[in-house]
Amino acid sequence: MAWSVVCLGFDMPEGPSIIILKERVAPFEGKKLLAVGGNTKAFDIQTLRNKKVSFKSWGKHFLICFPEFTVRIHFLLFGSYLVNERKEAAPRLQLGFANGEVNFYACSVLKMEEPPDEVYDWSADVMSPDWDEKKALKKLKAVAEMLVCDAILNQHIFAGAGNIFKNEVLWRIRVHPESKIGDIPAAKRKELVREVVKYAFDFLKWKKAYVLKKHWQVHTKKECPRCKIPLHKEYLGKTNRRTFFCENCQKKY
Repeated sequence: MAWSVVCLGFDMPEGPSIIILKERVAPFEGKKLLAVGGNTKAFDIQTLRNKKVSFKSWGKHFLICFPEFTVRIHFLLFGSYLVNERKEAAPRLQLGFANGEVNFYACSVLKMEEPPDEVYDWSADVMSPDWDEKKALKKLKAVAEMLVCDAILNQHIFAGAGNIFKNEVLWRIRVHPESKIGDIPAAKRKELVREVVKYAFDFLKWKKAYVLKKHWQVHTKKECPRCKIPLHKEYLGKTNRRTFFCENCQKKY
């Protein structure tokens, strides 16, 4: 059998990368888990053996679903996975099927007893068919004092959005990252919500084509492509994440 190989490293993974992972493991959907390994101490991983699996995602969380419980994978800063291939390092969790295997590295593994529908608000996932724009706008209205650079990273509001989203979306809509949500006009807040979702699917398309970085306008860049002047790089907000922005074309409300 010719096994396909997939290795995807993450730098603080964002929702589209988890969607790609879910697509990569689709051949194992509904299959019985025949072998389990890994060095996680979160729970007795042998309890997973001989159970059929299904896969879901919510934001930055990858969910391996079993009839009685769910295993949540969070890739943290530098997690990665391999399909039908192994690193020299021991995996955190290894899942073996009759038609292949998946290995997870440097990630958080958690066993959830509650059904995913009781844990997750699917309407908050920017890439979910259940995404609800009106709910997102209502949540933003409730955090009027929050800086917009923190709001985009708030997984309760925008599950799956990460730091690349923050920098690129705020540049697209010409909003300064230190603007307070309550000071941003309602029409601009609606534009923000819609642009976060639009960027999520742009990100997915570019990531699949291996051209994501080519499309970055300000993230990690030194010059604003609109104004042709130096960009600012600062660590802003309570999240204190790297922020790239233009003082000239991004308005501070």
